[in-house]
Amino acid sequence: MIALDLSFLGGFAFLLVLLAIVLAATRLLMGPSIPDRVVAADVLGVITTAGLVWLASALDNAIYLDIALVYGALAFVGVVAIARALESNKGNKG
Repeated sequence: MIALDLSFLGGFAFLLVLLAIVLAATRLLMGPSIPDRVVAADVLGVITTAGLVWLASALDNAIYLDIALVYGALAFVGVVAIARALESNKGNKG
């Protein structure tokens, strides 16, 4: 049976996540509109939550899973609050 050397996949995944962080941060800083920036902030929150889950797995410490759960919930609530504020502000302009 032929064994495949898949050791490069960890580094490749890290580079893809790093690229996603750079692209989302660029959209957050230079977004053409405020909703684009809110979505970029949400993407960075999801990446951070996934990073905390990976850290929990790598360090074999479940406390990081609790932190990831709370962080993910707070990030979601924050994005929903910002979206509602933008929507209500949009209605007041016209």
